[in-house]
Parts: sequence; C-alpha cells; structure tokens
Amino acid sequence: MIRPAGQADDARPPAPSQRAAAAVGMGAPAAAVDLTALIADREGWLKKHADDEESWAVLGSAYLEQARRTAEPVWYPKAEAALKRSLALRPAEKGNFDAMTAMGALAGARGDFGTAKKWAELVRAQSPQRWTAYPVLVDAYSGLGDYKAAEKAMERLLDLRPGLVGYAKAAQVYRDRGWREDATASMEHAAGAAKSPAEKAYAMFRLGELAWERGESAEALQQYEGALRADPAHGGALGGRARALASLGRHGEAVRDYRLALGRVPVPALALELGELLESLGRREEAQDPYAQVAVLAAERTAKGVNEEVVLGLYEADHGEPANAVRRLTAEWSRHKNVQVADALGWALHRAGDDESALEYAKKATELGLRNADFSYHRAQIEFGLGDEASARRHLQEALRTNPRFSPLRAPLARQALDTVGDPPPGGPENVRPKGRWVAPDMSAYIVPKKKPSQR
Repeated sequence: MIRPAGQADDARPPAPSQRAAAAVGMGAPAAAVDLTALIADREGWLKKHADDEESWAVLGSAYLEQARRTAEPVWYPKAEAALKRSLALRPAEKGNFDAMTAMGALAGARGDFGTAKKWAELVRAQSPQRWTAYPVLVDAYSGLGDYKAAEKAMERLLDLRPGLVGYAKAAQVYRDRGWREDATASMEHAAGAAKSPAEKAYAMFRLGELAWERGESAEALQQYEGALRADPAHGGALGGRARALASLGRHGEAVRDYRLALGRVPVPALALELGELLESLGRREEAQDPYAQVAVLAAERTAKGVNEEVVLGLYEADHGEPANAVRRLTAEWSRHKNVQVADALGWALHRAGDDESALEYAKKATELGLRNADFSYHRAQIEFGLGDEASARRHLQEALRTNPRFSPLRAPLARQALDTVGDPPPGGPENVRPKGRWVAPDMSAYIVPKKKPSQR
C-alpha cells in the first residue's frame, strides 16, 4: 500500500541556506556557498523582523562559522553583536540556549576559554540533556588545562549524540592524552559519519593533522589533498599540504601553497611557518616579509578579541626579544594553564637564559602524554642547558621518533644535537654489576628465632 502524499512531503533537496543552518546549529562545518546564502537570507529577514531572537542566534552562529572558515577577524565582532541582540530579546534566564551556546563557542574560537566555560556550564545547568553545550565544554576545559573534565564532557557528549562532532571531540581528547591510535580511530568514525562535502573535508583535514604529528608525511599529504578535493576552499587543508610538502623536500610547492593558504586564511601561525621554511632554505631576506606579517596579523586579530599569545610568544622567543615572550606568556599562563602555553613559556624562559624555571614548564607540557616533537625538542634543549645530557638525549630521540621532520629549522638542529651528545657509554650505569665474584651475604643477624609453642 502507498500512503497518499501529504503537505509535509517534499522531494526537493534542502536549499543552501537550509543546509548551512542545519550545520551551524549542530556545530558542524558548512560549505562556503551555503554559508554565504544563509547569511544573506537571515540578514534580509531581520531587516523586516528585527525582533526574531532565533534568527539573530542563527545569524551569529553563521558569522562565527564564517570567521572559522576565512580567519578574517572582522566576523567575530559581528557574531558577538548578533548574539547579544538575540539575548537582549530573550535573555539567558528565559532559556535562549542557541544564543548562549553560540556565545560560548565564540569565546572558545577567540581563545577566551574561561568565558566559554561560563556560557557552556550555564547551558548545561539549565538543560543537561542539550548536547550542543558539550563540544564547547570540551574545548573550554582543554584550553584551561583541565583535561580530566574535558574527557568527562566528551564522554557525556558521546552518550547524548554520537556522530561527527562527538567523534571529532573524542579524537581531540585522545590526542591530548597521547592516545594516538584511539584519536585516529575516532576521527575515522567522524569521517564515516560526515554527510556533506564540507564535513568530509573537515574530517580528512583532522586526519591529516594527526598523521603529520605521527611523522607520516605522505599519509598526511593524501589526507590534506582529499580534504581539498572535497572542499577546495578549505584554507587549513591548504596550509597543511604546504607543511607536508616541505617535509617531503618539495620546497617550491610548499612555498607556493603557504602563500596561497595565507591568502585564504591569514593567520599568524602560517606566516611563521612560511618564514621558517624560507630561512631553512637560506632565503633569509625573503623570510623577513612573513616574519613581519606575523606581528601584523596578530595585531589585527587581537584588536577583534582573538587570543594569539602563544604564536606571538614563540615568535618573540625565536626571532625577537625572549624577555618580551616571557612577559607575554607568563600573563597567558595565569589565564590558561594548558600544555601549549606551558611549552611556549618554558621555551621562552630557556631563550631568556632561565633554564631552571624553564624545565618546570617543559615538564608540564610533556608529562601529560601529548606526543609533540616540538615539545620534546624544547625540553631537550632546556636539559642541555642544565647539563643533563642523558635526559636531553632521551628527549631528542623522542622528538625525532615522533616526527623526524617536525620543523625545517629545528629538526636538523635536533639531529645535530643528538650527534653531538652521542650514545651512552657501553655497559650501562656504573655499579650496576659487582666487579668481583658474587658472594651470598650473611643474613643470620636478621633471622628471628621461632618461639616455642606455649605449654598448657
């Protein structure tokens, strides 16, 4: 039997704005064309219906997704204004959960993890079953350095809503704990759950990042190229492809891709990577342009409320004034005690000549479990400065084992340092084995005589 068609039946595919609205409502990536259509649709609607708080929340979320896609900082204030308008029409105490969740996501995207935590916890307190708050909590807790809370939030998210977003956050948590196989498996589950080309591109990009951190440059290149085939406008995948090409010795293509990526997603981290690649190739004068771009891009983003302290701190430590990096990163550590800040602050202290303090932060960065070649290299150099060659050797080997081509500048230095320190002396540590023939010790003085049983 065939049911007669009803008014709710519609064989037509969803419009671009509908696809984008569904994606941003779930915290998933949206295609560039769909996102543009959604923004135009909601802006036009709100010109005539300015009291529609739901549309203001959708528009704010769309602006935020546009900021993520393009890395243009101008979208962040626009997102904030739209979300605040939604909350003015329907305050948080009346359950404007979409706007509250988006405010938390906005704060997290800007690197203000304390504010992100407050918004997401407010949503969770009022509506514990609302799953969209938990991805924000995972990012907020991770940014604050509370990795156990991030893991609990991730587990709750998977209980409530297994799917692309949940699996991606699980991969993030597992990666931070050093569980690389689990992270890759979770991200593969996310790729399997992806429906749109934008979602598939996002999953493949993340798989590429994980492969890159494992030192599998060829695998990373394949994943980045797959992401670009699914979504040619994915600037992050283009930057990742540049990084992989550089590690494979295809330097001309890498420089080209870095410049293309900076045209699409102008972020300081990519400018710093390009400058270091050019410097490693002996093109130091040419490297000054991207190095100067680091400060310019960071200033533009900081003016719009985006936190770029870690990138600026590392840039200052290696290519500027280490004392400025120490001041900047010390202030950042007071706000966000995560492993990225710990590593950067430790490295800045080392470059400023304070290795004893630097080692404290290098340990915080490496002992949680995250396998990061840069972190291991930084700790090794700090240990060299303290004269601990055995520990330095171990962490240099760990850096090169994790990713033998982790940086065009620092990976060759790591290999040179390892050659300099050499192998440990043969035979193991001293006094492990006795020099003479082993003789059993006299234990009679330690034997307690047995008591005779009492007579009844």
